[in-house]
Amino acid sequence: MKVKLHKLSLGLAASVVLFTALPAHAQVNKYGCIYAVDPYGKIVKDPYGNCIRTPYWTAEKNVAECGAIVAVEPATPRKEEITLGADAFFDFDRADLKPAGRAKLDKLATDLRRVSSVSSIEVVGHTDSKGTEAYNYRLGQRRADSVAHYLTARGVPGSLITTNSRGELDPVAPNTLPNGKDNPAGRALNRRVVITVTASESVISQ
Repeated sequence: MKVKLHKLSLGLAASVVLFTALPAHAQVNKYGCIYAVDPYGKIVKDPYGNCIRTPYWTAEKNVAECGAIVAVEPATPRKEEITLGADAFFDFDRADLKPAGRAKLDKLATDLRRVSSVSSIEVVGHTDSKGTEAYNYRLGQRRADSVAHYLTARGVPGSLITTNSRGELDPVAPNTLPNGKDNPAGRALNRRVVITVTASESVISQ
């Protein structure tokens, strides 16, 4: 009887040594000792294809090969800008779209409907410096709203569009000449609408 108990004790001791040796061996593999691996460093799987875990395994340490869900990094949003100037859009003190401007917006609306990843469309109206700052702010807003209404009428979701006005505050050309006289050509460049599209892919076609 003592001999049998002695053999049983030796067997249990050997099992404990084997069990504790597995994590120690696994510590040197690339999986951070959470899985049993073969001599070639590959994860050992049971007959059902499940990875054999060690006592060090936790759900947070799981890997994709053994069923972990790998988080996909969202695509970095990109901004594209299109400026629509007075030649295509607005005469002095006007917010009406010209035929050339409508054609450009038709093309833009087609691009916007084609892409599903558009997250926002910002439309900002600008003016020259003729008139008061308050009046030009309102005029810039009317120009932005005119563009926004045209786009929504052509199927662009209004929920994506925001409008704003910078009035005369952001000129791209001098409104007057160095001698102080009027600069009609410069003022025409300042009458514009800038559309900024944010999406995870290219939207505006050439």
